[in-house]
Amino acid sequence: MAAPFLQIDGVAMRYGGVEGTLALSGTSLDVAEGEFVAVVGPSGCGKSTLMRLVTGLWPPTEGTVIVDGREVAGPLSIAGMAFQNPTLLPWRSILDNVMLPLEVVQPHRRELRAKRGSYERHARALLRLVGLEGFEAKFPWQLSGGMQQRASLCRALVHDPRLLMLDEPFGALDVFTREDLWDVLQDVWLAKKPTVVLVTHDLKEAVYLSDRVLIMSARPGRIIAERRVPYPRPRRLDLTYEAGFQAIVHELRDRISDARRAVEASDAP
Repeated sequence: MAAPFLQIDGVAMRYGGVEGTLALSGTSLDVAEGEFVAVVGPSGCGKSTLMRLVTGLWPPTEGTVIVDGREVAGPLSIAGMAFQNPTLLPWRSILDNVMLPLEVVQPHRRELRAKRGSYERHARALLRLVGLEGFEAKFPWQLSGGMQQRASLCRALVHDPRLLMLDEPFGALDVFTREDLWDVLQDVWLAKKPTVVLVTHDLKEAVYLSDRVLIMSARPGRIIAERRVPYPRPRRLDLTYEAGFQAIVHELRDRISDARRAVEASDAP
């Protein structure tokens, strides 16, 4: 049996020294290569902290994070990231924003001058895949929030990352735009098959997009349960109205509510 692509073993993260806030404690999980996993839980449970540990932006206080057989000791070049806010550079065109990782991540950085034509064709193909063909020369302020988030997704994918980490990428969007981008992300995943970890508060989003939903406890966060999603792909939005789909969403909501109540009870005088 192949080793998991992503392994988190007994990870803890404390901010502010020994008396600081314990965000994660005893957190362990495995993710197979090419799997799409969603992480949900109460606010403040450490979901975003977990993402930063996996991508090497922060070192854990305890435990190990292993990606592709190697312990993470710094920022990962094989990872792409997208966040709730697109953070596109306003002075760069959409095409130039998408190509930004190629100027930073090796080996693309040293090959960019020689391979610029092929890299640009790749970036344009990604923009076409997410419905932004014809907007390459526009600037971020000329695009809607949903269009900017599409461009942000392309930027996360342009260097062909094997691991895609998504931190509430659609949380700031209206419900119609958000659901539209679910299908965009699903199509990109089906085309590219990276390993994806999606951090989200939206339980319907988690069930619609993922193979498996991991549930975190309240702070200090750890994985307390998982729920496999039985639906084949491609999935369409009509699925979200089916009784079985809604039952899974309610099951997840109940598990998170139970976790919150347990913490409130333990904090009571």
